[in-house]
Amino acid sequence: MRTVLVTGPGGAGRTTVAAATAVAAARRQQRVLFLTLEGGVPEAALGTPLTGEPTRPEPGLWAARVDTADHFRREFLAFQERAAAALDLLGATPLDEDELTELPGAEIFALLHALRAAHEAGAWDLIVVDLPPAERAVRLLALPEQARRGLRRLLPAERQAARALRPVLAQLAGVPMPAQKVYETAARWEHELAAVQAVVEDPGTTVRLVVEPGPAGAADLRTARAGLALFGHRLDAVVANRLLPAGSADPFLAGLSGQQQAALKTLREDFAGVPVHEVPHLGRDPRGTDELAELVELAELVEPADGPMGETDGTGATDGSGTDRADLAGTVEDRLAEDGLLVWRLPLPGAARDTLGLVRRGDELIVTVGPFRRIRTLPSVLRRCTVSGAGLRDGALHVRFAPDPELWPRDR
Repeated sequence: MRTVLVTGPGGAGRTTVAAATAVAAARRQQRVLFLTLEGGVPEAALGTPLTGEPTRPEPGLWAARVDTADHFRREFLAFQERAAAALDLLGATPLDEDELTELPGAEIFALLHALRAAHEAGAWDLIVVDLPPAERAVRLLALPEQARRGLRRLLPAERQAARALRPVLAQLAGVPMPAQKVYETAARWEHELAAVQAVVEDPGTTVRLVVEPGPAGAADLRTARAGLALFGHRLDAVVANRLLPAGSADPFLAGLSGQQQAALKTLREDFAGVPVHEVPHLGRDPRGTDELAELVELAELVEPADGPMGETDGTGATDGSGTDRADLAGTVEDRLAEDGLLVWRLPLPGAARDTLGLVRRGDELIVTVGPFRRIRTLPSVLRRCTVSGAGLRDGALHVRFAPDPELWPRDR
């Protein structure tokens, strides 16, 4: 199963491009599911209302709008039921269903839950997901890993060894022990987060960036690319959307087109090695599946049936330039013989030096890129070293480590 996650700077037309990608794939005899949080734009483009249950705009294509409110109510009520005994001990009054309104950020959990459920169903060849704008999308995709790490810190596995005693204590007390419910809930969350993380990190999952070429979108796109690379997500293509025709006799249109072409040239230079697809401006918003399919065919943005765009070998999904997930996770270069150093190379295409931050804490390295931060566990060989420096070169962060004489084997 393939999954294409579509995002980009706000207002770039990512929802329309995502819907068009899904339509084109369905017309190539693939079973496709299109998931979105939006209502008006995809409904107008597909020509059909969308609900929480997949509808079928045309053969081979199913589309659904994730119902954030319904997901929040179901999850909250289920949690409230599981924690009923603890709430009683605290004297809390349970909330009724009609009192609940989803909290900010609830759409992130709802979308991830829908994506996981779609994968578990196994009914589709391709899932196309219309993600929120780029910065929010990077944070959304990072959530499973970060939340699991938080759970492990708050409720470490070694503390759960005493869980076998809790049912006994509960029987003696006559009520379920609150701690038992906490661990049961944490275990359930860990299971669900691990399942979502597995989907996001699956070799068949890639990200596609949509941008309307111009000076405003370029910086946002570079930041998004660096954030995606920081968390190890593979970029399969960039879509330059709403391109105006070149050579217009109208000075106004000619000026806008010239600006777009200049931005497009810079875009191709910044994303060298990544396929850049040009989507023409139709002079109107596409309406109906026929116009969506036409848009994709004009841009040659057709999802291959045998793998993600940019794949050059049989090893799995790439970032469009031959980089597989193992490379995105970082590689350790042994330069002990030459320089007495080990170098951890972390690909960060799009990152700028003045937005980088690096902190060593125990066996972890905290890497900051612009608004994004990730905590990386050091490879075992680097845990016996000290950080001696770092530099950004050729789209990668090179962190230099020197062996710690107190920890390094004497016969090395």
